[in-house]
Amino acid sequence: MKVFIFGRTINDEQVSTIRGLLKTLQREGAQVAVYYPYSDLLAAKVGFLDDYDLIRSTDQLRMFGPDFAFTLGGDGTMLSAALIIKDTGIPVIGINLGRLGFLASIEQKHIDRALTELKHKRYSLESRSLISLDSNLPLFEDANFALNDFTILKRDNSSMIIIHTYLNGEFLNSYWADGLIVSTPTGSTGYSLSCGGPIVFPESRSLVITPVAPHNLNVRPIIIPDDSTISFKVEGRTDNFLCTLDSRSEIITDAYELSIRKCDFLLSLVRLEGMSFSRTMRSKLLWGHDMRKFS
Repeated sequence: MKVFIFGRTINDEQVSTIRGLLKTLQREGAQVAVYYPYSDLLAAKVGFLDDYDLIRSTDQLRMFGPDFAFTLGGDGTMLSAALIIKDTGIPVIGINLGRLGFLASIEQKHIDRALTELKHKRYSLESRSLISLDSNLPLFEDANFALNDFTILKRDNSSMIIIHTYLNGEFLNSYWADGLIVSTPTGSTGYSLSCGGPIVFPESRSLVITPVAPHNLNVRPIIIPDDSTISFKVEGRTDNFLCTLDSRSEIITDAYELSIRKCDFLLSLVRLEGMSFSRTMRSKLLWGHDMRKFS
C-alpha cells in the first residue's frame, strides 16, 4: 500500500496518535510519502519512518501514485489538502485530530480499525463536488477552486454591501447584506449552516446561495442546480471587499466581475463500512438525543 500523509500542525496531545499511525503503517510495509512542510514537524515532534518520499507539488504526488491520502487534523486540513490533491483522483481519508470534523470523520480511537478496513478493501468511495471561480482580473492564481464555499464579504467598516447576482446570465437578486456565500453540498455544514443555510446531502447535485446578515428580511437561502453559473457584481461605500475560497482570502474592488460554477473534477472521500452522511450528522449534531434537563 502506498500512502500520502498531509498535515499542517501538531500539538502535544496529537503526538501519540500520530506516532501510533506511523508505526502501524511501517509494520504493514506501507510505502509512505509526506507533504514537505509537514515532514519537518513530524521529524521534530514525532520521529518518523526510516524511508519516505517528500511531496512538494501535485505533479510529484501524481508521480508517486498513492493508493490513499491521509489528512491528519480537522476539516480545515482536508480543505488545504485538496489544493495539492486537485484532480489526481486519489481517495482521501480524514483522520480527525481536531474538534467537530464533518469531513475528517475517522476519530482517533478508530484509526487501527480504519487501517484494517482499508487493507481488506472494506470501504466505498464518495465523490464530492467542488466549485471554481472565474474572474476578469487575476485572483487566487492556479488555486481558484474550493471544496466548501466561496464568499464575498464586507471589510473594514460597518456598512453593508450590495451584491448583484445573476443565474445563468439572468438577474436573480441584489443582496443588501454583510456578504454572500455560495456553498457546495460539502460546504453546507460549514459557514453557510451558521448563517441559516440548509444541510444538503453530498449527492444532491446542488449549490446553496446563503446571504450573510441580509438587510431584507424576505431574503432567504436558496438551493440551485450545480450546473448553473452564478455571476456577481459588488458595490458599496468602501473601495474594496473580501473574497474567499474556503480558508483563503483576497481583496477585490468593484472592478472585479466574478462567476462561480461547478469544478470539472471531483474529490474522492473514503467511507468505511457502516459510515454514512446521515450517521455523521446524527453523531456530530446530536440528532435523536434528548438534551432537555428534568428537575
